[in-house]
Amino acid sequence: MEASGISGGTAEAGRPPHVAMLSTPGMGHLIPLAELAKRLAARHGATATLITFASTASATQRGFLASLPPPISSLSLPPVDLSDLPPDASIETLMSEECARSVPALTEVLSALRDTTRLVAYFADLFGADSFDAAAAAAVPRRYLFFPGNLQGLTLILHLPELDVSMPGEFRDLAEPVRLPGCVPIPGADILSPLQDKSSPSYRWMVHHGARYREADAILVNSFDALEPDAARVLGLPEPGRPPVYNIGPIIRTDAAGHAPRAACLDWLDRQPAKSVVFVSFGSGGSLPTEQMQELALGLELSGQRFLWVVRSPSDEGAVNANYYDAESKKDPLAYLPAGFVERSKDAGLLVPSWAPQTEVLAHEATGCFLVHCGWNSVLESLAHGVPMVAWPLFAEQRQNAVMLSEGVGAAVRVPETKRKEEIAAAVREVMAGQGRGAEVRAKVATLRKAAIEGLREGGAATAALDEVANMWTGGRQVSGMHD
Repeated sequence: MEASGISGGTAEAGRPPHVAMLSTPGMGHLIPLAELAKRLAARHGATATLITFASTASATQRGFLASLPPPISSLSLPPVDLSDLPPDASIETLMSEECARSVPALTEVLSALRDTTRLVAYFADLFGADSFDAAAAAAVPRRYLFFPGNLQGLTLILHLPELDVSMPGEFRDLAEPVRLPGCVPIPGADILSPLQDKSSPSYRWMVHHGARYREADAILVNSFDALEPDAARVLGLPEPGRPPVYNIGPIIRTDAAGHAPRAACLDWLDRQPAKSVVFVSFGSGGSLPTEQMQELALGLELSGQRFLWVVRSPSDEGAVNANYYDAESKKDPLAYLPAGFVERSKDAGLLVPSWAPQTEVLAHEATGCFLVHCGWNSVLESLAHGVPMVAWPLFAEQRQNAVMLSEGVGAAVRVPETKRKEEIAAAVREVMAGQGRGAEVRAKVATLRKAAIEGLREGGAATAALDEVANMWTGGRQVSGMHD
């Protein structure tokens, strides 16, 4: 019998299609997958099970999962032993190992879902390709890769197995930038951080993932055609041995506030003039070394602009991604700012420890610019709300995103590598005042915002792309002509 999830004949036909989705660690992976599940529920009548790893069971994640609508349930895989890995193992290695070692447990989960639902498809995210083994063992009919980054990042990973063979040295030592089909040339030093040392396990893992991505029935990407037109054109053409690629973004968090009380920083924004505030945040997992934190403070002061800064304790003791598994600052972050800064800036700026409701801040009319770490979710939220960016990348794929945004798309001004206060002030002023490149950046972001909104409308490119995938299991039946 073909593994179609149909065991009960006509009784099955009346049940909604069900999708299982595995999110590797990090809220930045879980949120877009959950939003994709919401779209599939609202538009295609699908139900979904979000599957998470034991290592990420935080209060933040539990609260988020509990807030999802009824068609979307969640469960956590049992813990796996990672004690044999070295204490300095990278995030990419930890996530990849946890996924590979969870395949037996995941196979059981998917087999149980096949018995209790009309399981039509399985989605893994960028570090979850090894879990295709579980979906195959449980006879799930379709396996998809959901890539929460952009087409440039996907193109790089798909080309890694051949780059690994053809490129003798390290990326960072290349004299020429890396040229990938349809992508802006990327200086070797800006390539994905886990690829910067060929002898590291995380490098080998990424090459491995690049090979396994080709086993998917299709790859769904959280980007949109107007943002990466050349890469979209290249990946839109069929290529032997590569799954079809669908641009279904921007998928961003739609109900970040939930039923929480309104954050005080939004009241502060209400009192500021339109487009007058620089929003400074390094994502849910990023923090700066003390020295850069102090230069940033002095640079904001020197810029003469109003600012709202989500401040975290510095990363001197750990890596710049020290907060990846837990976004809370461990110590009082304001204690690390330059002497007198808090007092001097109290009229112009607002310092918020650890967290602010980012989507609401970006949607606020007082917000004029986003100083951002270039994590892809944050970039898409900024573009969807029409907020121009100052790029300050930290880790993972953020440096190559910054290259794309500043050199390719023209939606950001990048802070120079030296990160001196004068350079920070100049970049912020350029975007806020719309001078020089700042004017082009503001115009480009306004155009992209319009394109993003149009793509998500009925008949728009992103909606049509997701319809094409879902129609394979719904027979073209849409629950509503509406897109949430």
